[in-house]
Amino acid sequence: MKIGFIGLGNMGRPMALNLARAGHSLVVFDMASASVDALVQAGATAAKSAREVAATAGLEMLVTMLPAAAHVRSVYFGEQGVLAAVAPGVLLVDSSTIDPMTAREVATAAAAQGNPMLDAPVSGGTGGAEAGTLTFMVGGADGDFATAQPVLAQMGKNIVHCGGAGNGQVAKVANNMLLGISMIGAAEAMALGVALGMDADVLAGVINTSSGRCWSTDTYNPYPGVLPNAPASRGYSGGFGSDLMLKDLGLATEAARAVKLPVAMGALAQQLYQGFSRQGHGGLDFSAIILSIEGEKSA
Repeated sequence: MKIGFIGLGNMGRPMALNLARAGHSLVVFDMASASVDALVQAGATAAKSAREVAATAGLEMLVTMLPAAAHVRSVYFGEQGVLAAVAPGVLLVDSSTIDPMTAREVATAAAAQGNPMLDAPVSGGTGGAEAGTLTFMVGGADGDFATAQPVLAQMGKNIVHCGGAGNGQVAKVANNMLLGISMIGAAEAMALGVALGMDADVLAGVINTSSGRCWSTDTYNPYPGVLPNAPASRGYSGGFGSDLMLKDLGLATEAARAVKLPVAMGALAQQLYQGFSRQGHGGLDFSAIILSIEGEKSA
């Protein structure tokens, strides 16, 4: 299949490489020439702009992986945007993590000119992108999902159809809001137990065989040394950055405001990560929020 791919950052680059390795004919664009060069070495063709990718003759699908809603709008709209150049019938797939309202707006504009569109944000981080084990949360029509599913399966392990346009983004922001909240809870529980004199490993073992167990305690525990492969045990490097969690919590609270739904815990989590970022820790893994609870004694 001839596929366009725009956005070759930390996530997009390994995703596109997996498509190239699967035998697809790729036409790619990114502002970073090194990322483009890596895809060219894998057999892809470089384009000079997003519009040039969209205008490629014989294009069957176009995937975008961009940092934020503003970038999605810029790439899709305007005289130099994707929608100004793409041929009718080309399936558009946006894997950026953005707000559901923007996703639906872009999908509506695409449909109006004959281009089906899916929003397909991912979970699994850079490791999942490299290994091809991402989870895709997909919003869009049933038939378009069926068309895209085999291609998405070459980049991910779990491909979930979440409903109509925008629902992939709904699933992503809801899940990540819960993740941010649960990590803060796990950090507070671990910090409290250790401050009261309990061994961190023993406490984690109790929690993980009791009702407090969750992904943030049994797979990604924020206390150093509890899980050797977790970011907490390597100085909170790698993983999912605190600034990225802050971005996703902001998307969740903005979406909640749009439907007038109270998300008090989500809003509090956003404020806590915002304060953590302002302290200069935005580049640390989001589990490092425990440092703000312990007064950075775990650093």
